[in-house]
Amino acid sequence: MQTIQHTLTEQYIEREEKYNAHNYHPLPVVLDRGKGVHVWDVEGKRYYDFLSGYSAINQGHCHPTIVKAFVEQAQKLTLTSRAFHNSLMGEFAEYITSYFGYDKVLPMNAGVEAVETAIKLVRRWGYTVKGIPNNEAKIIVCDGNFHGRTVNVISFSNDTETHNGFGPFTPGYIIIPYGDANALEIALKDPTVCGFLLEPIQGEAGVLVPEDGYLKRSFELCKEANVLFMADEIQTGLARTGCMLACDHENVRPDVLILGKALSGGMMPVSAVLCDDEIMLTIKPGEHGSTYGGNPLACKVSMTALQVLKDENMTENAAVLGDYFRQSLRALNNKHIGLVRGKGLLNAIVINHPDKDAAWTLCLKLRDNGLLAKPTHGDKIRFAPPLVITKEQIDDCVAIIANSLDVLN
Repeated sequence: MQTIQHTLTEQYIEREEKYNAHNYHPLPVVLDRGKGVHVWDVEGKRYYDFLSGYSAINQGHCHPTIVKAFVEQAQKLTLTSRAFHNSLMGEFAEYITSYFGYDKVLPMNAGVEAVETAIKLVRRWGYTVKGIPNNEAKIIVCDGNFHGRTVNVISFSNDTETHNGFGPFTPGYIIIPYGDANALEIALKDPTVCGFLLEPIQGEAGVLVPEDGYLKRSFELCKEANVLFMADEIQTGLARTGCMLACDHENVRPDVLILGKALSGGMMPVSAVLCDDEIMLTIKPGEHGSTYGGNPLACKVSMTALQVLKDENMTENAAVLGDYFRQSLRALNNKHIGLVRGKGLLNAIVINHPDKDAAWTLCLKLRDNGLLAKPTHGDKIRFAPPLVITKEQIDDCVAIIANSLDVLN
């Protein structure tokens, strides 16, 4: 009997499929190591990483400065829980609040935990400061949003893949069209609204960039209605869009700032909510928390990751090379690229092709040619490389994209 020989990649994938939950549909590549803008698979092939862990790896894979801080702290103290103080919590809190200009920080782990934390803070503020009757507070959200996958958060999602079959859902949300300030103005007439939660650029929806002025106008409308402006900058923040925060493009300082992903440089789950005392101090001891939130390892790694962004001018690099990348993609003048959009190094193309699986087919070809990206919402492909990428590497990647597009002819 002939024995079927499987490649190393196939062996890894078969093992994962057998024992792991099937809640993701990954590109068929098995990664083994990374450095800077590159990753290598188990066969030893090198790729450009154009997803960056959904912008968790802005500083590049295994950034040596962040790795050094991680290792040093991991050998000293990793976790105390918030049952005790630790020697890095105060330093981290002072550092990050000064970095972004807020009174207080509440550290968590996963991004969705930070979103849940922000929602709790804003509801509590609505009851204790704004005076909304108990259990009547509402938060306005946007159509097409993606803020995570807890039952509460998917309660205000209209993405059927994350929503269907998980009810009953949590009430208290008003959904309006994204980018529509007039719709926001109407929704804000409800006196029980306490917050407006949005992504400054919708990433999972396909890098939807609102018109200039939308963020500023939305912020002003919230101020007029005594409603808190909540910015989910988990994916758009930390230099990704060519400013430290995407809200900085319109000089908007959110009342509640939500961070995650690149806050640790891809080393571990770290997230945070920042706001001023009037909001933060409405939650008292014992009313919210996390075993791992604010652990010493996370504190040390986060401070280092934030400092690396500034020391290596990653904001400026994202701004300059993001413009160059979009211009280069448009210059291809390829019939299968229906649209190029983005800010900084958070970009996407919309595939123009009658085959509904064309974006997936293109991503497979990109993989074959040494570049990793992933479709979102069917016909869109997000391109978000680490912010340490160079102009020469951008040129190389655009050439890979151009050559790969031939697969759609």
